[in-house]
Amino acid sequence: MPLSWKDWSNWLRGLIGAGISGAANSISFGAIASWIAPSTFNVTEGEAFHNLLVLTGLSAIVAFIISISKYLGMKPLPEDLPD
Repeated sequence: MPLSWKDWSNWLRGLIGAGISGAANSISFGAIASWIAPSTFNVTEGEAFHNLLVLTGLSAIVAFIISISKYLGMKPLPEDLPD
């Protein structure tokens, strides 16, 4: 069956959803970091706020990649469209 007869929209929607879900988890990671080390990661001081943004951003990238990798492990290609 040609690639054009695959269900690309649902596959792509699942891929994007997995990435967003993984990246969204980094918000909780940033909150935990500011609770554990408030002098290093917080929202009130300039350098500490920058540290918090960098930590949250990097963890979002890593979680995004992991979530997409898991999704591609389950569904490496879209499924065939029903006849």
